[in-house]
Amino acid sequence: MAGRYATALFDLAREANAIDQVKADVERFDGLIAESSDLARLVRSPVFSADEQLHALTAVLDRAGIGRLAAQFLKLVTANRRLFAARDMIRGYRELVAVHKGEATAEITVAEKLKDDHIAALKSALKAISGKDVDLDIKIDPAIIGGLVVKLGSRMIDTSLRTKLNAIKHAMKEAR
Repeated sequence: MAGRYATALFDLAREANAIDQVKADVERFDGLIAESSDLARLVRSPVFSADEQLHALTAVLDRAGIGRLAAQFLKLVTANRRLFAARDMIRGYRELVAVHKGEATAEITVAEKLKDDHIAALKSALKAISGKDVDLDIKIDPAIIGGLVVKLGSRMIDTSLRTKLNAIKHAMKEAR
């Protein structure tokens, strides 16, 4: 279901020559959901009626300055009672844009927010490996303690401290 909505949004954005603008807008909305537990609850909870969700969502979209096509799409999703799947739709849209532009998408998990120069260095290193421009989907998970986990296509590199500590723990158990 999320894939169908993502494809429909991509087709509309392509017709309107607004692929990048829509991508920026839906990513801004995705970031707002990630930052606000109240907005995440509004998006996921079936307790709120479609009208309540639509009223609250309209205020959030206006305040965030999210553009016309993306706002219309999110309002339609809300009216259809599919807002709970918005993050999956956004992820699907990102993938369609990446394929359209010949880019690769890398999922990056870090313990804390990365600085801009670190993001640029990471993009550069991943571009050297893949030979394509790389779009980063960065998730923050304090549970990994430090380091990062990178998923690029079928490859995964886990340099998190949690994984290293678990490896040491297992090695110490085997040594006994």
